[in-house]
Order: sequence, then C-alpha cells, then structure tokens
Amino acid sequence: MKRLVIAMAALLAAACQPMPGTPGAPGQEAPAVDEIDTTDVPPAVRVPERTEASDCEARGGRMTPQGRMQTLQCVVSYADAGKRCTDGDDCQGDCRVEDSPFPAAGASAVGRCQADSGRFGCYATVENGRAQAALCVD
Repeated sequence: MKRLVIAMAALLAAACQPMPGTPGAPGQEAPAVDEIDTTDVPPAVRVPERTEASDCEARGGRMTPQGRMQTLQCVVSYADAGKRCTDGDDCQGDCRVEDSPFPAAGASAVGRCQADSGRFGCYATVENGRAQAALCVD
C-alpha cells in the first residue's frame, strides 16, 4: 500500500512538469508577446460590424447586449407582443409562458406572444395548446 501511495505521488509530481518543447519550459525561451497566436481567442466584447448594425436597424431592431456574456445581438420587437396564444404559429415569435410557476410539460396551457426576438430568460413554450418543458437560457 505504501508503494502505491509513493507511485501515485511520483505520477502526480511528473504531471506538473512542463512538456519538453513547451514554451517556458526549463531551457526554453518564452515567445515574445507579438509571436503569440491569438486567432482563436474571442474578444472580450464583440463589436458588431457596421453592416451588421445597419442590417439590424433596417429590420427595425437594435443591437443590445444579450445573455450572461453580454454579446451584442440584434433584437427585433414584435408587433403582437403580449397577445394570448396557444401555439407558436399564432405569433411572430414564440408562444410562451414566462411567469413561474411554469405549467408541467404536456399540460394544457395558454401563453402570450413573446415581446421581441431575444432568446434569453426562463420560459416554457406552448405548442398545440400544450406546455413544453420550461427552460432557462442565459
């Protein structure tokens, strides 16, 4: 048992060592800041391109921060917002129940047409007069 513990400790210690050829490993020089590849690193806040913002305005929308990451997205308001509905076909957007407690999935339900194209928040959609499972999108 003692040998097993020593072997596990040695494996854990070896796992903490940098791999040979890894920048910053002993005997290796770290790359200069301008040599680091950042093509796959997303920006902290995405700034919409001018054409994207113009297209959004042309559709009657506005670029607003959305979700937990607060990314800018085009949000379009719907003319039938708040209208009673029993199916998504009754609305420009989804037919939703946005107030908790949400009805059980499969239960008979009447919803309201969503206010805008924003997809974040907690709600249950209504299809064919039946509530779907509630979900929270953040």
